[in-house]
Amino acid sequence: MGKLAVGALRAVLVVVLAGTVFVQASMVWALATDPEDGSLPLTPLRVITMLGMVSAQVVMVCVWRLVTMVRRGTVFSHAAFRYVDGVIGAIVAAALLWFAVTIVNAPGQREDPGVTVIMGGVGVAILGVALIVLVLRMLLAQAVARDVEAARMQAELDEVI
Repeated sequence: MGKLAVGALRAVLVVVLAGTVFVQASMVWALATDPEDGSLPLTPLRVITMLGMVSAQVVMVCVWRLVTMVRRGTVFSHAAFRYVDGVIGAIVAAALLWFAVTIVNAPGQREDPGVTVIMGGVGVAILGVALIVLVLRMLLAQAVARDVEAARMQAELDEVI
């Protein structure tokens, strides 16, 4: 990866991380100071939002670590799997949180259940992203296995020579 791409990605990660921390702080402030008016169950939605921000932060930290590994040339190692697994876990957690939002919002959509169906579809799409990352993890596993095999074959070749 080029230095410009790494720098740009890290800048985006820092801005988004700062934004999520700001949203979390706002939600904590709102929980402490803003009473519910009864139109929506705000407290569960605020808590779910804060947890959703945590899942986004986990993804950002894992991506940061993976980018660091790419820059060092160590991404094709078993150490990368923990970060990819972290991304997958955080995406699945985000999907479950989205389903929780759908459930909290569903009673208000009795007249128009299509909104609830669409929200459920978005949750399924989020799970689809987790499956895509899982496929990419399998590709990483194949690349790591080939890298290990290539190193073994190079060591054998060095012994012969």
